[in-house]
Amino acid sequence: MKLTVGQAVVRFLAEQRSARDGVQHRLFEGCLGIFGHGNVAGLGQALLEAELNAPGALPYRQARNEQGMVHTAAGFARMRNRMSMLACTSSIGPGATNMVTGAALATVNRLPVLLLPGDVFATRVADPVLQQLEDPRGGDVTVNDAFRPVSRYFERIWRPEQLPAALLAAMRVLTDPAETGAVTLALPQDVQAQAHDWPEELFQPRVWHIARPVPEPAAIARAVDVVRSATRPLIVAGGGVIYAEATEALRRFAEATGIPVAETQAGKGSLPFDHPLALGAVGATGTTAANAIARDADVVLGIGTRWSDFTTASRSAFAADGVRFVNVNVAAFDSVKHAAVAVVADAREALIALTEALGGYRTPADYQRLAADLAADWDRTVEAAYHLGHAPLPAQSEVIGAVNDASEPRDVVVCAAGSMPGDLHKLWRTRDPKGYHVEYGYSCMGYEIAGGLGVKLAAPDRDVFVLVGDGSYLMMAQELVTAVQEHIKLIVVLVQNHGFASIGRLSESVGAQRFGTAYRFRSGEGRLDGAVLPVDLAANAQSLGADVIRVHTVDELRSALAKAKESDRTTVVHVDADPYVDAPSSESWWDVPVAEVSTLDSTRSARTAYESARRAQRPYL
Repeated sequence: MKLTVGQAVVRFLAEQRSARDGVQHRLFEGCLGIFGHGNVAGLGQALLEAELNAPGALPYRQARNEQGMVHTAAGFARMRNRMSMLACTSSIGPGATNMVTGAALATVNRLPVLLLPGDVFATRVADPVLQQLEDPRGGDVTVNDAFRPVSRYFERIWRPEQLPAALLAAMRVLTDPAETGAVTLALPQDVQAQAHDWPEELFQPRVWHIARPVPEPAAIARAVDVVRSATRPLIVAGGGVIYAEATEALRRFAEATGIPVAETQAGKGSLPFDHPLALGAVGATGTTAANAIARDADVVLGIGTRWSDFTTASRSAFAADGVRFVNVNVAAFDSVKHAAVAVVADAREALIALTEALGGYRTPADYQRLAADLAADWDRTVEAAYHLGHAPLPAQSEVIGAVNDASEPRDVVVCAAGSMPGDLHKLWRTRDPKGYHVEYGYSCMGYEIAGGLGVKLAAPDRDVFVLVGDGSYLMMAQELVTAVQEHIKLIVVLVQNHGFASIGRLSESVGAQRFGTAYRFRSGEGRLDGAVLPVDLAANAQSLGADVIRVHTVDELRSALAKAKESDRTTVVHVDADPYVDAPSSESWWDVPVAEVSTLDSTRSARTAYESARRAQRPYL
């Protein structure tokens, strides 16, 4: 079959399927793209031809920012538990390198995204072409080499004959739960338009079976020996529980053993917030309940977590002498962290095996009561934070409370950066495994609206609440236009802080006096500490086509959210909040180094506090 490389890529992607537990899914449900000279004649022409000749085979969606469209693809893949995904195509040069940040986010979060950036002429007949970086070290170096460290698989297709093997290798990585992340196939612009006679079997429907690796019996036996020795065990549920659709297996395991459950950012929703054994968030942005149990835990069972510094409170959360770890993870790399007893397996399969092998084991009744009492205390703290009655501007915790009350159990909250993710982690009452979507592996400012678009594409039957601060909004709001164009409804709650609230708070804690974190005019002294900038983000959102509601109080916010729920259009609710009101403390710590010497009293004081806190760090060896 004679097709161009671009046409072959489109036709191949349209025929791929994934399968797990006997259920098949379309592997690629569309392609996001922005066209330029590097891809318009190749993939652009191919997507047009597919739209005209095979509508729905690989739907094209127009994006506004290359980084944003990768975030959309990441949000989509996460919402679909990595069973379906989107491809993204860009031109060469800045279009391609704009996707690098999105690629890093996808890889850090283990989310499958296929990137198809244009590249220079393979023939080099017209070097240097527009937007080409000339590297004196070699003619085969292009800006797309920047994708190599942030991609799980990278290939540049210099000749059409190389395409079939590269496509199959890309699919293998994208569908491997342990290896998945961004996959980049760089396509020189002349090669994209080049015709080749392809074997028919390349375009036959192909099913990629998503593995559920079963645990090794000896590994289960070792894990069981450790857990049976525990009197104060704790489960830490990570994103692997959600992706493996193992929440029901986790509930049964927890109820059978009486082991309380704490959650990472990616694992939030593994248990409903009001389950008797649910402690909520753990670590630097955790609940006091989870962190109190974590401090005294003698065995910690991590399921599907990669143990980030926020989860371990920079390795100070688990403080008991002789604490031991058991790690269940599909990735061997993560399973051995903290010198753990490693169980390399799918989370659901491992939990089923552990439940059976631990038959008869149960934590002491007084320990379960302690966990339940601590969780109830924290829930009362959350209720108070939701209804502070702060004036004249509401506190951020009140904004979260209003959105939580307005949302249905299956609705989704989306966030990524600033102070909001930490507050959501500890305060949001999650009722559904897919109801909480906070990107905190890379915590990328600007992810929120673009990622929320991907979530809504993946789950059109759920309302999606995007919580975004003014700092992140200014980084990337363009995909509001895509939502409007595609008639995709988002409810965006835009919190106006007049600066970087989270980093302002962090700056103050390290003695840097909130330097460079407020949106202010330059004063007569030359510092950025003058009057507030007259930035009208509500007007900006309206200019992009969204419906906009301005509110000033919590009651007005609740009314606006109800109106947004009833609408079928993207609505931005703009609310000013008081960035100086902190959410309830996690009674935890995060390691951010403080200047060791300084002429500033604020910095010297912060350094003293830092050195004191650092003494609690443990090597977990």
